[in-house]
Amino acid sequence: MLRKAETAVIGDPVWRRIITLSLILFFLLLSDAILSTWVPQLIESTFESSIVMGFVMSFSSVVGFGADLIFPQLFKGINFKKLLFMAIIASIAFSLTLISATMIPFVLIFLISMAIWGIYYEIVGFANHQFVADSVPVRMHASTWAFMGVFKNLAYFLGPLLAGLLVMTNAQSPAYVAIVFTIIALIILLLSKKHHERPVSIEIDKISLRCEMEHWVVLFRKVWPVLVVGIIMGIVDAFFWTAGAVYTEDLAKISIWGKWFLPMYTLPALFIGFVVAKKGIINGKKKTALKFFLLSGIFLAMMNVFENVEWQLLVVFCSSFALSISYPLIEGVYSDIVLRMGRQRKHMIGLCSSTTSISYIVGPIIAGITASVLGNVLTFVYLGYFVAAVALILFALTPKKLKLPQVEIKKWKD
Repeated sequence: MLRKAETAVIGDPVWRRIITLSLILFFLLLSDAILSTWVPQLIESTFESSIVMGFVMSFSSVVGFGADLIFPQLFKGINFKKLLFMAIIASIAFSLTLISATMIPFVLIFLISMAIWGIYYEIVGFANHQFVADSVPVRMHASTWAFMGVFKNLAYFLGPLLAGLLVMTNAQSPAYVAIVFTIIALIILLLSKKHHERPVSIEIDKISLRCEMEHWVVLFRKVWPVLVVGIIMGIVDAFFWTAGAVYTEDLAKISIWGKWFLPMYTLPALFIGFVVAKKGIINGKKKTALKFFLLSGIFLAMMNVFENVEWQLLVVFCSSFALSISYPLIEGVYSDIVLRMGRQRKHMIGLCSSTTSISYIVGPIIAGITASVLGNVLTFVYLGYFVAAVALILFALTPKKLKLPQVEIKKWKD
């Protein structure tokens, strides 16, 4: 029976596309995970300020937010493979500018790097949402995000460990190794079969930021609960990949287990994703996600109950465990809404992607300031209180079904 199931999955063209994309994303995001661990440490050591680090890191998301406004109108009919190719080029450019920053440590060079990074993130986000909307049946949306999340989190689990080893060999090693993994992703992309090829139409003269913002306001009024969850999840992620990355380095100096602080954040999603994918949750995704989101905040708020490193690792693992269940469910809700948008889905994808940009604009800044004032442990404790409070409020206010203004949407121009 098991072999028949495996054969069915391998023979299913939908799952073949999901597996191929997940493999490409693994190498692309492994590159990103290495740089995500290294860059905060590089910036903080260069300017000797966690606050400066937070502001510089947030600049990538300022640029990303601008990209979220432009991309829905700039890209007409572009498929996910072309988007992935663009993301790979941006990733290589990001690594090259970081190499330059190690040789010429000026703020401007770091800001250029962050700008490229912000554009890269938005292109990847658009590619993923475009793939799920185009290639995956609605009943598989949550399962697909969970399955892709396993590869994503494997990359972000291995990345910090590899970055720690690479930094000890050479100051520029993380960037060079990141380029190698990105090129592997490019090779797999070029070798994979073509699916859903569509012409690319770029109409720069028709871009209207005011028009796009008006579309977003209309959509936000209807789907705001899930967008708020996405923003807070992004802020949690931003805290771990900025203050958490620096704290990992500090803990590693006092304990052999310290280097596992950031990896423990990414570890649960390696196996939770398979569980969520197997469950194939179709109904009740929002409420289930909020329950585990609340649990995640409660665990995180317990970080200072004991002072030893082992307790902190356990708390981070438990918090991330709950968050790993919430994440694919929320992404599944996004994909359901994107599908219901029809030909206007690009506006919803842009709005969804903007939540990450907003998170990474405010997240690194707040994390940097809080860590400099309260210390790293209390930074995550208060983050846990905040997450729990938001989850309780949203649980009370979120409607059973998020309804779209279909009549108004049909009036929008393509």
